[in-house]
Amino acid sequence: MTTAGRTQQAARNNEAILTAAREVFLADHRAPISAVAERAGVGISALYRRYPSKEDMLRTLCHDGLRRFISEAERAAAEPDDWAAFESFLRAVVDADVHSLTVHLAGTFQPTPVMFSDTERADALARALFERARPQLRPGVDPADITMLLEMCAAVRVPDAERTGQLRRRYLAVLLDGLRTGGETPGPAPTDAELGWRWRR
Repeated sequence: MTTAGRTQQAARNNEAILTAAREVFLADHRAPISAVAERAGVGISALYRRYPSKEDMLRTLCHDGLRRFISEAERAAAEPDDWAAFESFLRAVVDADVHSLTVHLAGTFQPTPVMFSDTERADALARALFERARPQLRPGVDPADITMLLEMCAAVRVPDAERTGQLRRRYLAVLLDGLRTGGETPGPAPTDAELGWRWRR
């Protein structure tokens, strides 16, 4: 096999490992790393060459989701219509299902400085989209509410993946309508401590 062929094969193996890891750890974050190797159809030694520990793998999964979040926010920011930008961002994040991993894996690994930096970037982008949409939002809605909204959508899950996506989009539409109509939002928005409690190890 040529060098290019080996590189392509390694990339395919890594993608298979991460896909399997996502499926395994969404079902049970306590599952052993051997379950990922079995699901991916690779040897345990091949897996450990890429990810020396389970924590390394969990960290990679969450960081990939964070990068996807940033990518979708940057794409939405180019939309000239303020509400369309906000709505398309939320729809893209829900479709990408990045929050399922956040909820399941928070606190299971030590984030890196790069992850902290990317988290700040993601927060800044999301807040900018929120501020653009603010004039059309009901009184009292806060950026922290959007984090909870995304977690609500991520909690919707049925055995069929396609149906899960349909249901999530259905309830996101309901939630988006709720953000735009009605009176003052009852109760205070979640605090930073309430949003981040899962990340305390």
